Amino acid sequence: MKIAVIADSHDNLDNIKAAIKQIKSHQIELVLHAGDFVAPFALKPFIEEKIRLLGVLGNNDGEVRGLLKTAEEGGCTIEPYFMEVELSGRRIALTHYPELAYPLAYGGRYDLVVFGHTHTPTLQRDGCVLLNPGELCGWITGKASLAIVELATLEANLIYL
Repeated sequence: MKIAVIADSHDNLDNIKAAIKQIKSHQIELVLHAGDFVAPFALKPFIEEKIRLLGVLGNNDGEVRGLLKTAEEGGCTIEPYFMEVELSGRRIALTHYPELAYPLAYGGRYDLVVFGHTHTPTLQRDGCVLLNPGELCGWITGKASLAIVELATLEANLIYL
C-alpha cells in the first residue's frame, strides 16, 4: 500500500491541488495529514476528489469545530494532537508536534511516526521511520513538499511541487 504524507498546508489551495495531482498520479490509497490545515475549506479539495484522508490538528488550526465537521461530513478523520493507526501491518503514529514524535519514534512501538510543525523535511531511519514531509504550503521555505511512503518496504520519498 502506498500512502502520501503531508503537513502544514496552511490554506494554500494551489499547492493542495498540485499535491492532489501527485497523489493521483502515484495511485495513492490514503493521505496522512500532520496538521495545520488552518480552515475547513482546505479539506474540500480532498473531499471533492474522494481522497481518503486521516489527520491530526496542529497549532494553527483555529476553526477546530468547522474542520471536524467538514471532515466528518466528507468522510475524513481528524483527531486532536495524536492518531494511531495500523495499515498493511504497519503501526503508524501521527502528530503535529516534534516533541511528541521523537519519543514515539524511539519508543519501539511504531514502524512509522509522522509529524509536521517545523516546515522542514525530516527523514530518519533507526528501527522506526521518523518522517516530516516538510511544508505543503511553501510559505516559509519557498519549497512545497510531500512524501510518498510504500508501507511494504517503508521506503519514503520526498516530492517537491
